[in-house]
Amino acid sequence: MPVLTDYQVAHYRDHGWVAPVDVLTADEATALHRALVDAEHAFPDDLHAASRNNTHLVLPFLADLALHQVILDCVGSLVDDPRSLLNSVLFIKEPGSNAYVSWHQDSTYMGLDSSDMVTAWVALTPSTSASGCVAMVSGSHRDGIRPHVDMYGTENILTRGQHVDVDVTAAVDIELQPGQMSLHHPHLVHGSRPNRTDRRRVGVAFQSYIGAAVRPGRGEHHVLPIDGRPVDPSFVTVPAPDGLCTPGGRAVRAAANAALSDVLYDGADLRRDY
Repeated sequence: MPVLTDYQVAHYRDHGWVAPVDVLTADEATALHRALVDAEHAFPDDLHAASRNNTHLVLPFLADLALHQVILDCVGSLVDDPRSLLNSVLFIKEPGSNAYVSWHQDSTYMGLDSSDMVTAWVALTPSTSASGCVAMVSGSHRDGIRPHVDMYGTENILTRGQHVDVDVTAAVDIELQPGQMSLHHPHLVHGSRPNRTDRRRVGVAFQSYIGAAVRPGRGEHHVLPIDGRPVDPSFVTVPAPDGLCTPGGRAVRAAANAALSDVLYDGADLRRDY
């Protein structure tokens, strides 16, 4: 089975990220993007710009991607006994959009008691410097969580617009072709710039695959089991969807998103719609 090489694992431990990793063929990625666009048109109330969290709970093809064996094998090289997927986020930047992601660390507000987890970011369209690919500050994962300030901002597509001051001279643009992914540590500082191309930039972040020993630090967490093995009962387990935006899938996703919002906005002065 495809797994990360020793060199890739060492690179991840040292730099906090590894990329690119091939998951899908270009044709498979294009087909997934087409399926996503079709779903956006068919279910606009479910998949608009302020409703992109946990779409894998209503779109079977994204649940299948989340459970893709290549992704799970790679995760198993970086996480101790991974059992479940916490959340997902569609990161979409329209052509010429000013949308950006401020410098931040994923686990700042995630409400878990451990960093034994990894985020997989899968490109469904080209993710380049020009289109606002993810940029990662190599080595910034080594010193734990840093103080963040909530900046919000209409063009900042993070929940709270959380921002950390960091020397970004070590930042590396992680360019990905459709079907490739990057993997990054929850303490790694990263962000992305606006899309200055005439093409849509689409990626999905599976954030994050968590180890068996990880427990909630606060709040309720709804997780998707990844391999049939039991998940600790401190988490709420949820099923993969059995159809596109079914009533049952919508209910599962709504509950997961409500719980996620409570965790992410804990202590915030302002709560946005996503």
